[in-house]
Amino acid sequence: MPGLGTTYGRGGATSFPQNLVESDCILIMGSNMAEAHPVAFANVVKAKERGTTVIHIDPHYSRTSALANLHLPIRAGSDIVFLGALIRHVLESESYFKEYVQHYTNAAMLVREDFQDTEELDGLFSGYDAESGTYTSQKSWDYQRDEHGKPLQDPTLAHPNCVFQVMRRHFARYTPEMVEEVCGVPREQWLQVAQELIHNSGRERTTALCYAVGWTQQSKGVQIIRSAAILQLLLGNIGRPGGGILALRGHASIQGSTDVPTLYDLLAGYMPQPAAMPQTQTTERLEGAQSSTAHVPAQNTLEEYIATSGQKTGWWVNFPAYIKSLLTAWYGEETVLDQESDSGYRYLPKITGDHSHLATTYAMLDGKVKGYILFGQNPAAGSTNARLQRKALQQLDWMVVRDLYEVESAAYWYKGPGPVDPTQIKTEVFFLPAAASTEKEGSFTNTQRLMQWRDKAVDPPGDARSDLWFAYHLGKRLKELYAESKEARDRGLQTLLWDYERGEPEPGSRILDEPDVQLVLKEINGYYVRKPAKEGEPVDERAYTLHDAPHVPNFVALKADGSTACGSWIYSGVYPEPGRNRAASRTPGGPTNLEWGFAWPANRRILYNRASADPQGRPWSERKKYIWWDEEKQQWTGYDIPDFPVNKRPDYVPAPDATGMDAIAGSDPFIMKPDGRGWLFAPSGLKDGPLPTHYEAIESPVHNKLYKQQSNPTAKYFKGRPGNPLAAVGDERYPIVITTYRLTEHHVSGPMTRWMPWLNALQPALFAELSPELAAERGVKHGEWLVISTPRGEIEARAMVTRRMRPLRIQGRQIHQIGLPFHWGFQGKSTGSITNDLTHMVLEPNVSIEEAKAFTCNIRPGRLHEEDSNGR
Repeated sequence: MPGLGTTYGRGGATSFPQNLVESDCILIMGSNMAEAHPVAFANVVKAKERGTTVIHIDPHYSRTSALANLHLPIRAGSDIVFLGALIRHVLESESYFKEYVQHYTNAAMLVREDFQDTEELDGLFSGYDAESGTYTSQKSWDYQRDEHGKPLQDPTLAHPNCVFQVMRRHFARYTPEMVEEVCGVPREQWLQVAQELIHNSGRERTTALCYAVGWTQQSKGVQIIRSAAILQLLLGNIGRPGGGILALRGHASIQGSTDVPTLYDLLAGYMPQPAAMPQTQTTERLEGAQSSTAHVPAQNTLEEYIATSGQKTGWWVNFPAYIKSLLTAWYGEETVLDQESDSGYRYLPKITGDHSHLATTYAMLDGKVKGYILFGQNPAAGSTNARLQRKALQQLDWMVVRDLYEVESAAYWYKGPGPVDPTQIKTEVFFLPAAASTEKEGSFTNTQRLMQWRDKAVDPPGDARSDLWFAYHLGKRLKELYAESKEARDRGLQTLLWDYERGEPEPGSRILDEPDVQLVLKEINGYYVRKPAKEGEPVDERAYTLHDAPHVPNFVALKADGSTACGSWIYSGVYPEPGRNRAASRTPGGPTNLEWGFAWPANRRILYNRASADPQGRPWSERKKYIWWDEEKQQWTGYDIPDFPVNKRPDYVPAPDATGMDAIAGSDPFIMKPDGRGWLFAPSGLKDGPLPTHYEAIESPVHNKLYKQQSNPTAKYFKGRPGNPLAAVGDERYPIVITTYRLTEHHVSGPMTRWMPWLNALQPALFAELSPELAAERGVKHGEWLVISTPRGEIEARAMVTRRMRPLRIQGRQIHQIGLPFHWGFQGKSTGSITNDLTHMVLEPNVSIEEAKAFTCNIRPGRLHEEDSNGR
């Protein structure tokens, strides 16, 4: 949550795609939006038709580039230099939105005297421990504080230790000349982008920024996004119509899967998963991985967990109500009131390290994982270093694959690239048919936090069942299996409330045991276990169950006393009463379409929209009017649900010792931050530094031009492990930069699309895009075969010789780049080499994601040997 500084949670967007129509400028970077998110891109096209300037910065000229006013090719992996130079230019030319920056950001906060920046430590921050490869101490990143713990400030922004001045020094070396040297972008073109952003920001105009996995799938991906947040805060583009940062998500409910979530380190609503170890205890680490020390104190009890995960000021003061309502939803009121179970907290799983998908791959290789269930995931072709993924799958005792078709992960044991000997694979594979999206009812939450309801069109065929059906009935069987267990570790499963049975069979369906998805939604929304008495009415002593309980209207009603239950506090309000499923609402109208779906939290369409008004509560301009203070009604009003306490006056000043929301001034829009400000400098919450810093990709053709530190010092390398060799810096065997991307016609690794003849006719085979200069240099001809090699292996593809990829001048020499889509595998009606066989598995430190958008390779004309191209 502290990472981005401007969002509620991981990936939480601050602007709606429809809101892009209100933008004066749209910068798309780290995304091929037209092809990967075509529905959202329709709003970009509408905006351009209205006069909006559209800029696309990407290594690869695509359909997005073709529809932009300006496209700049850039070297993959150099984004922070480009953005850092924009930040420096905005600061040094005094083009930032001064009043916004002074009042709405932490620019005035004083950083501790002992903080040391990358300028002093040549690419490192203070607190770094070389042995563990982590920042074991982040104390020096904090603010200077008064006796009440409040940050000291200098409103003039002149103090050498204020965030504003620290930031100026940090970005001083990010010059236009450095952009030319490192990014390969001529300074005239870079300056054109800077001028467009400045011209289209401020009181009267706003700029939006869109990104996707082109940024996230890098070894410093979180810090690239931080750069965007800093730039947008400086320009005054957060919380305002036509502004914001839009994190484009790749699936219909990838946003929902982080909200509720499917991530190992989060509970629903972006509450952290409890950790099992105290701060001084080193996590159990995988063989070959650098040691890592937990950055959280002990969380053995619920009291300790709340103390370390909640906040004393800002909206997260409500953390106890949210976590106790979650525990009540899972384990019931009696458990939450039971001291022996510590309100059910003892039943929550506690993490002991990195349990993410890719880190788990290494655990599988070590034989530490016995079983694996894949819900619509295809690591044998769709995950980074897919060769290593397939090897890891061979070490399991059993694996369950639920999918629409027999994907590569269900077939790797008898079929695949190269010879496969099933007698040498011990894993027992169970393939279970899954229902498609049209064959099940439920919700999805898309890229702009908009939760929408999907009705079932038809029953799934044969034995295919929904994911909900599978999870529910698996849970019932496990509860039955462990019902008589005396082991303390099984108490959580035994206590778990698990009753989503339909009162009556679903009308017209032959599937009689499908659970009631409306009950699941009701639990997520929240309900009263004991309904509070209204004034003058007797107390209702009944203890309600999920089936008969009254719905809570919103998350403001949630309590920490066990009287309310809620599966995800940020979704509370989506189902406020029986028969009113707001996710299913389809009533357009008004400037923000508030009755179309439900946007968390509280149906707000732009997060932090208090920032759309000035400190006095007046719109910054009539043209960008959105939320404002109504003096007559003594409340915030406007075209959206105010993301601020509705009756808090803009001139409210908190007492020095105030806590909770009372500590947030009427002019502090960023209520999820403990200081109410947007964070230009992140004093906590990140594992690789409080300010974005350029590090080269793990595999790079050049040395870091800015610092002695070559790559992200906190990246997770898993050094010494076989199966993941890396190219050295400037390795002449792998001199070409490679990046991967999506096509509109296929979806991720292709399990749903490569079985469709009409889609295969549009995009029939894997191809590699390369420049005419590189093709001539290597003797590759358009339309013929070429082989792409990395230290992890080789694949083959058709050559597309095109000006869509261009050589760049980097540090005095020519650097070539190629592009590869990643949709093919050895199953389906259209087959081909697996692009992910080339990628490595070094992970970004904050979210453990791979670096598939910037690594190195080599190419040669021709094909692989016959025995190496089995299945293609």
